[in-house]
Amino acid sequence: MRARSVSKSALAVTTVTALVATGCGGSDSGSASSGGGKELNIYAWAGEIPDAVVKKFEKETGIKVTVDTFDSNETMTAKLSSGSAGYDLIEPSQYSVQQLIGQQLIEPLDHSRVKGLDNLADKFRDPSYDPGNKYSIPWIWGTTGFAYNDKCIPSASSWKTLFDAKYKGKVYMLDNMLAAYIAGLQVTGARATSTDEGEIKAATDALIDQKKMLAGYNSTNYPQLLSTGQACAAQAWSGTAMAKVVAANPHVHYVLPEEGGSIWTDGLSIPKGAKNTDSAYQFINYLLKPEIAAMATDAGSASANAKARDFTKDKKALENPAVYASDEAIANADFLLDPGTAMTHFQQGWTKVKAS
Repeated sequence: MRARSVSKSALAVTTVTALVATGCGGSDSGSASSGGGKELNIYAWAGEIPDAVVKKFEKETGIKVTVDTFDSNETMTAKLSSGSAGYDLIEPSQYSVQQLIGQQLIEPLDHSRVKGLDNLADKFRDPSYDPGNKYSIPWIWGTTGFAYNDKCIPSASSWKTLFDAKYKGKVYMLDNMLAAYIAGLQVTGARATSTDEGEIKAATDALIDQKKMLAGYNSTNYPQLLSTGQACAAQAWSGTAMAKVVAANPHVHYVLPEEGGSIWTDGLSIPKGAKNTDSAYQFINYLLKPEIAAMATDAGSASANAKARDFTKDKKALENPAVYASDEAIANADFLLDPGTAMTHFQQGWTKVKAS
């Protein structure tokens, strides 16, 4: 729905240092013995579950919904780890799902109580980070690629553009470790999911060599710099900020590179100890309805629900690659995963890049 903030992204630097009575739910009796009362406590990314959706759900079901928000997966995980969060539904990003499974902080989903999984786009069924959607239901998604201004660069399709010395002083990279490594790894022939020490070293060397021709690292106003022509190209996150510039300026183009780029998704999971599980499943099923999922796109986010496109009012958003990358473009994109112990190699390499 917007450019991914440093803390928000699945590529967050903080990760480095720490690392829906719609009639479609399961039981809706509301009794404590069957999964809680008529309330629902949600912990989600700010703005990703539109207020209009929450109000509509409350009106249709009589369930009182409280939504608290967080600014990073790490904040969310820490709160769950405290054992006193009291949430019935959370919205982790894909790599965080892996971590939460490992820490036994989320419950396996009872798929007999989930209605509408077949509405999901193919990319979000049986994803690599959660085979069989056992623990999470994708809700919204976005990508990491790059954007360019065709007044400076007539056409571009490869990460190599961001490493080309002829654009010295006119290229920006995201000020985010793992975001930078997506480009570094893929431009040197590896996958963004690589945990191989040698491939990470090669990516580090490429990023060090690139740094001398960069205008800088920028995770904030790069869409505006591209629009004004102060930047020829910039690594970029899809979302509202980038999408607005692409929509307003015909010279600015957002692409997923031919090497793949990456894809992220924020989904719905039920934490251990959730009291209002009936309400949680009702809300999950509500969000899986195409007409409800379309409300997310109309609010600025790409929906993981393929059938939502037929109900989306903002048809221009469906054609904007900074909102919806094409099926062809994302076919080769990597879900960025939890790198586990290889995180050390990224940390050490990034220190060298920044010091170079």
